[in-house]
Amino acid sequence: MRAVEIIEKKRDKIELSKEEIEFFVRGYTDGIIPDYQAAAWAMAVLLNGMTAEETTCLTLAMANSGEKLDLSSVVDIVVDKHSSGGVGDKTSLVVVPLARACGLPVGKMSGHGLGFSGGTLDKLESIPGFRTNLTRDEFLHQLGTLGMVLSGQSVDLAPADGKLYALRDVTATVQSIPLIASSIMSKKIAAGAQAIVLDVKVGNGAFMNTLDQAKELAELMVSIGDLSDRTVTALLSDMNQPLGQAVGNALEMKEAILTLRGAGPDNFWAHCLGITGHMLMLGKRARTLAAAKAMAQEALDSGLGLDYLKRLITAQGGDVSYVDHPEKMPEAPIKSVIPAPASGFIHAVHARKVGETAVLLGAGRSKKDDPIDLSVGITVMTKVGDHVESGQPIFIVHARDEATLTLATEQLLTAITIDKQPKAPLPLFYGLVATG
Repeated sequence: MRAVEIIEKKRDKIELSKEEIEFFVRGYTDGIIPDYQAAAWAMAVLLNGMTAEETTCLTLAMANSGEKLDLSSVVDIVVDKHSSGGVGDKTSLVVVPLARACGLPVGKMSGHGLGFSGGTLDKLESIPGFRTNLTRDEFLHQLGTLGMVLSGQSVDLAPADGKLYALRDVTATVQSIPLIASSIMSKKIAAGAQAIVLDVKVGNGAFMNTLDQAKELAELMVSIGDLSDRTVTALLSDMNQPLGQAVGNALEMKEAILTLRGAGPDNFWAHCLGITGHMLMLGKRARTLAAAKAMAQEALDSGLGLDYLKRLITAQGGDVSYVDHPEKMPEAPIKSVIPAPASGFIHAVHARKVGETAVLLGAGRSKKDDPIDLSVGITVMTKVGDHVESGQPIFIVHARDEATLTLATEQLLTAITIDKQPKAPLPLFYGLVATG
């Protein structure tokens, strides 16, 4: 078997066998197949696609390229949750402790942010001392004793994915739906969860700009889960405007705490409630979505969800006093209100432009090793469909200096559209794709 023959088959739109895919993944991971051949293969996949069976074989080959966790040795069932990324998406900070408060073990591996899409780990690092780099044994021990863990991904999990993703990033092959699906699912399978809720974002602030693209990706990932003996539900959620109000690391951590106190933005809480509800159903803690949402609401109202956030932070070395006093978190030296330039109805709050402005302020990274400023960001004061008066605050910019404040203000004013005609609010969810 030769790598060039496998490239030729995919170039000619011929389906690859399980053995060929495993040979290629193993050879590339071990350094036997060079980057230029892997790049040619990835481009052939981008142009010609893969069947669900091929994509599942690729996913399993990448998952098997390194260590795989067996979580069944410490808990009966683990439900993981994955978001395809978005602006203001701090959902994991709420749903992980909330689901645990409802009796569901949650073992989640998250990442740092890159580009306009923020990372869960960066937000948690707004709390001094919080450890995001747990070892395998620490991950398993905490899952077994506390029933929840939120940590960074071990480099030993799906190393083939890490190597292939870095190559895709510089060869214009990131957009391939089979490669996106296998990248996400290989990490989830290697991490050991038996059931997975996928939050697939749709819109100008997401990688999938159209509903058709998002549905195709969701259906493929659910199919991979089914063929891999995993139960998967994929929710299609809106990312044409930021989720919640806060965009920026410490700001989003504060908003998550506020939400677990029952005082967060309504649309963000409704989103978290939907995600948590589906997690509880997959974890067999509730038989219907209505019952699952009622459980989650009770956990919020009783304060148990907030209590479990404190337990999570304490277990991973964080200073829990920052949950009781979130004002202790880093704050930007400059806060400036941007007023509405006209009266009317909000027709757009362009999520990508808001996210890119947050990066400009220093809240995100353009390259993986870029430093970030935990304190800076944006508070989004309005949603699509709202009516505003001229001069009413529409953004608050949290900046470290006047230069970035000026640039951010100019950019944010291009992100918002106001019109005299009414506009319907955007939906939170567009539908779901589930096993079976």
